Amino acid sequence: MSDFTAEERRGVYRAIYERRDIRAQFLPDPLPPPLLGRLLDAAHHGPSVGFMQPWDFIVIRDLALRRAIHECFTEANRRAAGSYQGERRALYEGLKLEGILEAPVNLCVTCDGERPKGAGLGRQTDPATDLYSTVCAVENLWLAARAESLGVGWVSILDFDRLRELLGIPERVVPVAYLCIGYVSEFPAGPTLEAAGWETREDLARLVHFDRWEQRDPARAAELLTP
Repeated sequence: MSDFTAEERRGVYRAIYERRDIRAQFLPDPLPPPLLGRLLDAAHHGPSVGFMQPWDFIVIRDLALRRAIHECFTEANRRAAGSYQGERRALYEGLKLEGILEAPVNLCVTCDGERPKGAGLGRQTDPATDLYSTVCAVENLWLAARAESLGVGWVSILDFDRLRELLGIPERVVPVAYLCIGYVSEFPAGPTLEAAGWETREDLARLVHFDRWEQRDPARAAELLTP
């Protein structure tokens, strides 16, 4: 295999830096089947410990089903709002945290921890690597979607027992990610939660350690991170 050209490298980094969690900008335009297929194939080429490939993908277009899942979100979101008080709660209640009905395609990515592929390689010391592998598949799909000018929103505020029931997911299988996918009117310049004043991006230099946990040197890290 040949090396990436400078332009190709820039494209990879652009997809990483311009990836966004989309909630409010979805357009109703349908996704061509070959395009959705490319996203699923990108996800299926994600790294997995022991090459176990623990993922499955439930493509959800049915409007009645999405309405039921939206109700599942609404109830879970109401409970989550109760965790906050005062200004933080008001800010939370003003956030749009899903695009279940607006996006033309919803996708549930699951993890089957009992899948025999991989023969347990790498999982004896950390059984949770099946979940980590599934999240890698999600990230692959997300970056591929951005390169295809598609938005993706991850809905984490759900009653997952109810979601499992609605989608007929077996008990042994874990629903890891519920994604909303579609064309968008725009990609926000930065993270939506940052723009809304919910949180800011941490300074990377404060998160870099050298050899041991207690050896943090922000100045040295900043020098390392200088372009």
